[in-house]
Amino acid sequence: MKRVIFHIDVNAAFLSWEAVYRLYHLGGKVDLRKIASAVGGDTALRHGIILAKSIPAKRYRIQTGEAIWEARRKCPGLVLVPPNYGLYERCSQALMEILRQYTPDVEPYSIDEAFLDMTEIGGLWGEPLQAAHRIRRRIREELGFTVNIGVAENKLLAKMASDFEKPDQVHTLWPQELEKKMWPLPVSDLFFVGRRTSRKLENMGIHTIGELALADPSILRSHLGKHGELIWNFANGRDVSLVEPEPPWQKGYGNSTTIPFDVTEASAARLVLLALSETVGMRLRRAQVRAETLSVGIKTFDFAYASHQMTLANATDITGEIHRYACRLFDELWDGRPIRHLSLHAGRITDQGRIRQQDLFDRTDYGKLEQLDAAIDQIRGRYGNDSVMRAAFIHIPVDHMLGGISREKRTADYSRIKVE
Repeated sequence: MKRVIFHIDVNAAFLSWEAVYRLYHLGGKVDLRKIASAVGGDTALRHGIILAKSIPAKRYRIQTGEAIWEARRKCPGLVLVPPNYGLYERCSQALMEILRQYTPDVEPYSIDEAFLDMTEIGGLWGEPLQAAHRIRRRIREELGFTVNIGVAENKLLAKMASDFEKPDQVHTLWPQELEKKMWPLPVSDLFFVGRRTSRKLENMGIHTIGELALADPSILRSHLGKHGELIWNFANGRDVSLVEPEPPWQKGYGNSTTIPFDVTEASAARLVLLALSETVGMRLRRAQVRAETLSVGIKTFDFAYASHQMTLANATDITGEIHRYACRLFDELWDGRPIRHLSLHAGRITDQGRIRQQDLFDRTDYGKLEQLDAAIDQIRGRYGNDSVMRAAFIHIPVDHMLGGISREKRTADYSRIKVE
């Protein structure tokens, strides 16, 4: 039986979801999708980058990830709206609920993308193209936003197909269509070919996906290692990965934050690390796992980045212990330059029992610390994260729980926003 895989990709997701919410819930008259507009962070908090842009904005060569000032230089009339991740999560959940009505084999790939394995039950909804158009129309009619759907025999080709002409389209990419539809594309368009790899390939005289597909894999391997062999297979349409409805085992838990001001005092940096430790520790405990390694990363005011890692004597999920080791790593790493960004990552995740190697010189009661964290998690779970706060964070401009999606991005205050 020929495999049939769909890749669903929301068109300009963040912007589309904001546009639909304004039109249908706030009485807006202007469709953000039809004007030069973008979703962007708060420049005052140094989150000033473009997160999503409309198709008209794309005509000004505005790119996701570029600075807001640069985007406005390209398009002075650009309409900029703040991010609202709470809204995005609700829209994503509504999308996934519809998709699961067509097949139980749905793999959320990101907040606005998903793979569907339609092989076994696709016949219930007609031929692949018919089923894809059925899903596309239902999403547009019930949720108000549009998607592209790629239809192929594996995940790679389905994802490539969904990137063809947008918006609100269905495209196929079967093996017999590779030469016509995919091979003429620039090699940078191939999945897993980033800027660095693209430059290396172009230096080798490989400019299109077709040229990569016809290249000698041994030469690619000699220049790019195993990655060269992988992208050669991708260029030839080969992919054996399966649609996985259950999320894979998480290999690490990390959080980072861009600080609104340059940190020049070690005491302030340690408070930021404490806030990151709070969220990392909470996530570890929620997943019922512990970490055996810890790393701290520092980005200075001039965007130079450095990191330092250590293996812990005992795997842990205790906030206080994580913070203690994070401060040790920070002290060993920091050279005194003003800090713009801090990150904390817990790795080598284990779900084994809580066996702790005893230390004659360590009198810490880790059992009590575990009970304390459990009690705080329970209170925060019931009354919100702000129901319990360490006294160190009172009257200072640092959120007591940092990392992930920042507080100001989780919702938008529409009472302060002019919705046209």
